[in-house]
Amino acid sequence: MRLALAPIPFFWPADALADFYRMIAQTAVDIVYLGETVCYKRRGPTLAEWMAIAEGLADHGKEVVLSSLVLVDGEAELKATRRLCENGRFLVEANDMSAVSLCRGARFVAGATLNIYNEDALGILADAGAVRFVASLELSGTALATLRASGPADIGCEALAFGRPALAYSARCFSARNADRGKDQCEWVCEREPEGVLVRTQEDDAFLALNGLQIHAARPVNYLAEVDAMRDAGVDILRIMPEVRDTALVIDAFRGVLDGRYPVTEAQARLAPVTGGQDANGYWRGAAGRSHVP
Repeated sequence: MRLALAPIPFFWPADALADFYRMIAQTAVDIVYLGETVCYKRRGPTLAEWMAIAEGLADHGKEVVLSSLVLVDGEAELKATRRLCENGRFLVEANDMSAVSLCRGARFVAGATLNIYNEDALGILADAGAVRFVASLELSGTALATLRASGPADIGCEALAFGRPALAYSARCFSARNADRGKDQCEWVCEREPEGVLVRTQEDDAFLALNGLQIHAARPVNYLAEVDAMRDAGVDILRIMPEVRDTALVIDAFRGVLDGRYPVTEAQARLAPVTGGQDANGYWRGAAGRSHVP
């Protein structure tokens, strides 16, 4: 099994982002996804700058994939998506059906936000050129195994294995609203929260994280103990969500288990400072997503 690093969903300063990918180049991750997937308005790297980062990672032996926006709702977003899909160098992760249309006939990755739940949808995307798909977060291990068994045999499967997943998307900006600002006058408040704005319940339990147009789970998914079951279900690639801290530690823990360097118990102990004992495996087990099923 290979390891993939998802695109950064948060708005980080350019220097922090550059430092992060220089560090990632030295890790044992196999695939790195790059690009702005959340909000076109963020003043992050240009496509040319993303391409330069991509070339640097490729020089270190990484497979690089350029990720598209998850919501394309205007002409500017569509033009940016077209430029991305026509980059001519790297594979594209299509996260919106407009990107699928623009990539049709070429090889691409079908992103999780395309919501692939059955073999017919998977077959349509495979016919359009998808070489692998990222499984929808809500699919249980049993459901994913069924999809793999009944879907096209020649398409790869990637699934989230660790990190705080995005749970909801909106054309409105949650971060701007939280700061009592309109979306068009946001002044990029999301850059002030590199891990999102934490939302707690009345019982003071960490519940959600606001991140621009996305709402993330506050509790990370952790399928480290499910690696063998994921392989048996047909997962080829384990996806890790990036964080400001400890991403290299997470990559090492998963790589150590895959390579037999760490038993799962030791790897879980290494991840304890990251999860704080508040991780979740509910979706994979067919239970409530934020639950931990022994």
